[in-house]
Amino acid sequence: MPQNKSVPAPERVVLRRRLAVLLWRAVAVLGLTLGLLGVVLPVVPTVPFLILSAWAASKGWPAFEIWLLNHRLFGPPIVQWRERGAVPRRAKWFSTLMMAASGIGMQFFTGIPLWLRVAVPLVMLAVAIWLWLRPEE
Repeated sequence: MPQNKSVPAPERVVLRRRLAVLLWRAVAVLGLTLGLLGVVLPVVPTVPFLILSAWAASKGWPAFEIWLLNHRLFGPPIVQWRERGAVPRRAKWFSTLMMAASGIGMQFFTGIPLWLRVAVPLVMLAVAIWLWLRPEE
């Protein structure tokens, strides 16, 4: 006996596509906003949020993606990441130092459970190792 698969109405398909595009655009704008905050605040990373923004823009806002890729400041790190998975040495050092400072700093907060004071630095160590294994420039 054949199964009766219902096909969504064309209006629902159009609505879903519009909502998906809006979601991707919202993620792109959020990523850019967080990346811009990272320019001003040293503890917030810039490049990962720009990469997120470009990725989300590629899904639902091609013109914004092109703008990001061609931007004189934002474009080069995004292109380097896309082409070679490269992370600049300066970013590696900065990230490593910030993770180390965070890992050491959290040890002084006795209200944090011991398992968390051990697990978080271990995760940051794993991220640092992965980061240093990435190609540069």
